[in-house]
Amino acid sequence: MTVEAVAKLEELHSAAQSMFLHALDACDVGKSFDRHLHFDGATLIRHPSAALKPVSIPLDRYKKILVISFGKAAMTMLDALLERLPRKIHLRGVCCAPVQPKKRNWRIRYFTGGHPLPNEDSFAAAEATLKLLKHARKDTFVFFLISGGGSAMLELPRDEKISLDDTIAFHETLIASGATITEINTVRKYFSAVKGGRLALAAPEAEKLSLLLADVPLKDLGSVASSPTLPDQSTLEQCREILARYHLMEKFPSDVRAYFESLSSDVAAETHGETADEAFKHTQFDTLLSNHDFVNAARERAQELGFRVVIDNTCDDWDYADASRYLLKRFHELRAEHPRLCLLSSGEVTVQLSAQPGCGGRNQQFALVSAFDLAKYEGQPLALLSAGSDGIDGNSPAAGAIVDTTTIARAREYHFDPEANLADFNTCPLFTALGDTIITGPTGNNLRDLRILLALRENEN
Repeated sequence: MTVEAVAKLEELHSAAQSMFLHALDACDVGKSFDRHLHFDGATLIRHPSAALKPVSIPLDRYKKILVISFGKAAMTMLDALLERLPRKIHLRGVCCAPVQPKKRNWRIRYFTGGHPLPNEDSFAAAEATLKLLKHARKDTFVFFLISGGGSAMLELPRDEKISLDDTIAFHETLIASGATITEINTVRKYFSAVKGGRLALAAPEAEKLSLLLADVPLKDLGSVASSPTLPDQSTLEQCREILARYHLMEKFPSDVRAYFESLSSDVAAETHGETADEAFKHTQFDTLLSNHDFVNAARERAQELGFRVVIDNTCDDWDYADASRYLLKRFHELRAEHPRLCLLSSGEVTVQLSAQPGCGGRNQQFALVSAFDLAKYEGQPLALLSAGSDGIDGNSPAAGAIVDTTTIARAREYHFDPEANLADFNTCPLFTALGDTIITGPTGNNLRDLRILLALRENEN
């Protein structure tokens, strides 16, 4: 490969990482708070938007102010609220985040919830939350700060006979099934004591404001952390159909299987009817950030770098290999017309894991399968980045990876067998050796994944 060709690939690597990091910076949680609301004395002012009217909430008329924050962005969301909350307003709350804070607020109980699988703190945080909400009355205002990852991090089975080990196995089976996140969360809603609107129902008389960081399509906000505070739009029939289609019942532990076999329409009735309607009447929500904001920020940076930008989110929730084939076909068609091209695709792909997967995640899996296609275009300036906004890809320390037309050849030079790494879901060791992992550390945010496909003109200086 010529020096010029190497330089072009390096330019693409730099450009792709610049777009991804710019998008992360643009979606700062604190900045999003300021765009959506502010305090005028003790009055909370929610700014108007295309979908929401302005609202003024005098917090000093409430005797109790509670905050429940959970998910991958729980700490950053809580810190952003506490920094802006008037000092004379005192609150109590629960925070369940991936890590413990460096500095604790004595009014908050902190838990380190598990992800992608729940742990003891996931149960403890859910129990503490329900206990706190149990005493909320008309004189109580509750902030719910909800972000992706909350489905595992705040969890408690409806059936008290189901143990933590069985709950972990339940979540593990769902994740490995190949089902979409919406389908997985539909099943979770019927399993959990804190999902499907049940946190709102735990404090029916209290005024409640849910602030969301959406790691799902905006049309499906009910899937954020399995909809703990919003009305559940799913049905028991949909849950049963998903269980059957993915053959999940025979894979569940016996107590979990027995629970789902005993489910009746009474479970669905818990989140519907007059009592539920009253609880949700006192519930407002606002989406602080979404994947839409994330991909738009990446587009802005790509345009600054002189790329023709196309956004295609068609393959959201597709199998990773199918998504790769679709996007690369579209990419090659588009770059024939626009040689300096950036194709952006947001959302998530699905991966059906083997019995003993290695180290990696859906982004690195997508990147490696795409590298086989790019290898057919040796010498051409083409690159692809796939990474998660939370900074964590599966069970690896990376957010994702970047590949180009030389990735497969370089991997073989390092004595890797890329086909075997792909089959074993063991992609992180390969990308780490090549120096092509994207490392950000946990970002304190969660706005789904971003795929960036880049091409330069071959004769471009």
